[in-house]
Amino acid sequence: MKIAVDAMGGDFAPREVVKGSVDAAKKFHCEIVLVGDEPQIRKVLEETPGWEKLGISIHHTTEVIEMGEHPAEAVRKKKDASVVVATQLVKDGVCDAVLSAGSTGAAVTAAQFILKRIRGIGRPTIATPIPTPGSVTLLLDSGANVDTKPEHLVQSGIMGSIYAEHVFGIKEPRVGLLNIGEEETKGNEQAKATYELLKNVHTINFCGNAEGRDVPTGSFDVVICDGFVGNIVLKFAEGLAKTILGLIKDAVKDGGIFAKLGALLLVPTMKKLGKRLDVTEYGGAPLLGVNGVCIIAHGSSKAKSICSAIGVADGYVEGNVLDKIRDTIIREEQLAKAEEEKNMQTEESEEKV
Repeated sequence: MKIAVDAMGGDFAPREVVKGSVDAAKKFHCEIVLVGDEPQIRKVLEETPGWEKLGISIHHTTEVIEMGEHPAEAVRKKKDASVVVATQLVKDGVCDAVLSAGSTGAAVTAAQFILKRIRGIGRPTIATPIPTPGSVTLLLDSGANVDTKPEHLVQSGIMGSIYAEHVFGIKEPRVGLLNIGEEETKGNEQAKATYELLKNVHTINFCGNAEGRDVPTGSFDVVICDGFVGNIVLKFAEGLAKTILGLIKDAVKDGGIFAKLGALLLVPTMKKLGKRLDVTEYGGAPLLGVNGVCIIAHGSSKAKSICSAIGVADGYVEGNVLDKIRDTIIREEQLAKAEEEKNMQTEESEEKV
């Protein structure tokens, strides 16, 4: 497996991106193509003796798309930008996946322009795993599209279900539509229209509306919403986790000697819990719906997150998720068409009677 990594994307690029890629090459035994400014990349690599034997190569580029640039304009104008070239390597069959921690908008735009969308998919979607007591809840969309039509949300549900099954090993994933209540009649017009469509989807296990509290509890395996809502949910969860951790530290600090002794006894347990909730264990989120494997990493990703994100790409490719999405979309279209024809025949028969 060969993965193209946008070495210049992210708050700590290229150092942390390169270091994470080296760790991933060792851990996952995959080839890595570091795309970006060669002198800067090579400077970091030289801190790791023997990197040449790890299957790591450099593809030099001269441009970078900055976070503040308009994604579509930048992708069109900067043909030699690291994220654009890295995505093109996947399109040309040189690499099996592309990973970027740079501008999410640029990565999504490059994927849509270069890799194109899967036939039958109106909008691609970012699927972010959120840790739960038992496993994970896959939240999508978490930021690719702020405005989404009901049919696009249905497609997100299908793609998320396939990813949850073949990457996380969840049999018949429970799919929920994020809403303000469990009742079918709750929500805005988008939610109610989406619910009606989801009830008639043949290829997923739709279990009804999911409320905000259901996301971290694991009541559903896949939760779908538009990218505007999903990104807010994701950022709120990140902020809440940091706040709670800070409150616990302050309480221990101000609680006196007994609080400190109790905290020491809980250190092993807290470490296990921290690992369970650590977002760096997942590292990246797949962009589902494009004709290629594209992984989006957080802009603040450090080496550990980059390494984990490459592991996500590895799982996506090994699980053959892309082909399964293509096949399922086609099958859903065929089943829907067959049911429509059956209903028309039934109506005609009733009219004759």
